[in-house]
Amino acid sequence: MTERRRPIGVKVLVVLALTTVGCAVGPMYKQPSAALPTAFKEQPPVNFKEAESAGWKQSRPADSYEKGRWWELYDEAALNALEEQVSVSNQNVAQAEAQYRQARAAAGVARAPLFPTVTVTPAITAGTPTVSRTDSTASSRTGYTLPVDVSWEPDLWGSIRRGATASRATAEAMAANVANARLLYQAELAQDYFGVHGIDGEVELLTRTQASYEEYLALTRNRFSAGVASDLDVAQAEAQLYAVQAQLMDLGVQRAAFEHAIAILIGKAPAELTIPPAALRGSPPPVPLGVPSELLERRPDIASAERQVAAANEQIGIAMAAFYPNLSLTGSAGFASSTLAQWLTWPSRFWSVGPQLAATLFDAGRRRGIVAQQQAAYDATVAAYRQTVLTAMQQVEDNLAALRILSGEADKVQQTVQSANRALDISAAQYRAGTASYLTVISSQATLLSANVTAVTLLTRRLTASVLLIDALGGGWTTSQLPTGQQAIAPPR
Repeated sequence: MTERRRPIGVKVLVVLALTTVGCAVGPMYKQPSAALPTAFKEQPPVNFKEAESAGWKQSRPADSYEKGRWWELYDEAALNALEEQVSVSNQNVAQAEAQYRQARAAAGVARAPLFPTVTVTPAITAGTPTVSRTDSTASSRTGYTLPVDVSWEPDLWGSIRRGATASRATAEAMAANVANARLLYQAELAQDYFGVHGIDGEVELLTRTQASYEEYLALTRNRFSAGVASDLDVAQAEAQLYAVQAQLMDLGVQRAAFEHAIAILIGKAPAELTIPPAALRGSPPPVPLGVPSELLERRPDIASAERQVAAANEQIGIAMAAFYPNLSLTGSAGFASSTLAQWLTWPSRFWSVGPQLAATLFDAGRRRGIVAQQQAAYDATVAAYRQTVLTAMQQVEDNLAALRILSGEADKVQQTVQSANRALDISAAQYRAGTASYLTVISSQATLLSANVTAVTLLTRRLTASVLLIDALGGGWTTSQLPTGQQAIAPPR
């Protein structure tokens, strides 16, 4: 009777394991809240408002560029060609993509324990049995075995499923990190690109200024030769010219640094890239803003932080599952014989199956400590998530403010340039007429040059601020591009 009841007990345990496998202990995940205003504090600059009245839709951030190709807003063919190479050749992006593939593989590893493990270990053994005292002879014996072992630990309390979910969330976070790295280096390239051509604008300005100063130096020397000007005027004119020439040379250092940085961003050695000179023209394009709450869907770094919170939540459940017993089911079947001819015959078959239940009765508070540790880790990821959201808001507001203020400053600088040009014309005419000293001309020249340089650098700063605003808004990326479910798990090979 006893032998007949054992299989029934095993069946009961198996049925119990299958019926309780849907249970899971620990907190259910809920995305943490983040306090966001209904609108941005800073308003778009004047040209942005004009673009909106002309048909620009503020509520749809991806209308102006397709699938994150935000750089096309600037209508720069050279910039478009460089940006295309970032996703393909940038080594930091390649590193992030490799880390994502690693996380996908880890998600598959974490999911594997949900299924039974089957192993086969065929063996042929030969040996001599122990010789008894009454019989001094012994013959060698050979054993043939072909066992197939099956082991399975039912996920009674959800720890394995939570581990798989945590690994999948980590893989999704790594996918967001890839998008964030790609956006970061694309934005950095655009900033360097406008930096290069901002330098080209200064070179163009200083080249014109050098030609103008050479004319004034020639005029001063002629007046000195005629005895109507002093050698002091000549020395001051020479100093003005040499100072501009020195500034012109120094710009070469800055331009080379920008050009080298762009080469590295597209995965090339600096010697492999030369960017033709071209001064910046025009104004920053209007950038669709949307509303603050959309940042949660459009910023890859926020998406990554949220997925890390989800993974940390699962770790709490895994730690809590350790308070409950574990059930292991093992079974073995196969063939065993002492002769090769009878090895794989039906009479040589064997099988065994048995459950094992294990529970920890005392661990001096170890499990409680691990639960507290994971809860603290979860709180830390929530704080990091909320800080990421706040930082995103700050970056958007900072660059909106920069664009608004710099736009107004650019208008004033243009007025300064116009007034400085008029002042130089008047002082030059007075100097030729002998009613003003050359110092007045020098002062007017310095004011005009300073205003012109400011105008050029302001355009570079405005374009850079618009790039940073696009970066802060997510560059057209959305959370819909994250892998979901099985997409976050690398398929087995």
